[in-house]
Amino acid sequence: MDIRRWILAIILPPAAVTNKEAGTIMLTGLLTLLGWLPGVAFAVFMMLQEKRQVSA
Repeated sequence: MDIRRWILAIILPPAAVTNKEAGTIMLTGLLTLLGWLPGVAFAVFMMLQEKRQVSA
């Protein structure tokens, strides 16, 4: 996993999931607007799920 995406997930969560669908980016943005921590948690979850799919 690229360290730059992890940093983006902490600083600006929607930017970390830009390789996903538009709905995922919008959901991450909405969660970030509702509170910084939910946005970060969702971005990290999506990145871990992507890593699991690649390794499987």
